[in-house]
Amino acid sequence: MTELNHLAVAVATVTAFLLSTAWYTAFGARLARLSDAYATAERPPAWTVVAELGRGALVAVVLAWLTREADVSGWPGALVLASVLWIGFPCVLLAGSVLHERVPWRLAAIHAGDWLLKLVAITVIAGTWR
Repeated sequence: MTELNHLAVAVATVTAFLLSTAWYTAFGARLARLSDAYATAERPPAWTVVAELGRGALVAVVLAWLTREADVSGWPGALVLASVLWIGFPCVLLAGSVLHERVPWRLAAIHAGDWLLKLVAITVIAGTWR
């Protein structure tokens, strides 16, 4: 069994964090209208950055392992895997929050877009950089 490429995992983690930061910055005004959680203009506390990097690292490790075990090498296979994972997990979970918790569908769509970006970036990096 080959080991995971730790440098690829680190790069994927940072890439996902930067993409997510840009995504939520771009949708900041809309998020503020949709949810009180985004209504303040305050910078988030530093610990949230560490927490998000930790969450991203965990996703990157899991996806690096999955791409290896599924023998995904190259960006076409990585895109397919990322798309399937996106539909099967974040989309399904977010749809549940819309259906059962009355989360506005536009808010869920913004979160789904963020997850699509992260899953594609991480899976392509992990699937091409072994």
